[in-house]
Amino acid sequence: MLVKSVLVLFVSLLVFGGCARDDVPEYDGRSYQQIKRYDIGEVTSVRPVVISDNGTGKFLGALIGGVVGYTIGGGDGKTLASLGGGLLGGYAGKEIGRANASELSVRLDRGENVVVVVKGQNIKVGDRVKIIKDGNKVAQVEKF
Repeated sequence: MLVKSVLVLFVSLLVFGGCARDDVPEYDGRSYQQIKRYDIGEVTSVRPVVISDNGTGKFLGALIGGVVGYTIGGGDGKTLASLGGGLLGGYAGKEIGRANASELSVRLDRGENVVVVVKGQNIKVGDRVKIIKDGNKVAQVEKF
């Protein structure tokens, strides 16, 4: 019964999670109504970096791995299978949660130098960028 419930939840997330567009910037549900500020500048250097998992991937991987291990294991092996599934799922979730990104050094038009990290964008030295800020956090970085 538990496996069936987890499977239904997983399929529902896949189906309903696909309703939003993936090719546009995404705002947090609490911050989209806030006034944003932005700066414009020129990229002076680009360095590849990796963003580590924030813990969500590891947690979900461990949870799903534990449930799968429990269903696969039999008798006294259920506990060991759950533990092994949880450990393997946690490791896999952590690795899946990692992302390639770029660290941009930007000389702002107002004279200040800042560093921002962006995922999935092809920005290079000399490009003009607009950095949209949400308070002191970077909401978006886009070519300008």
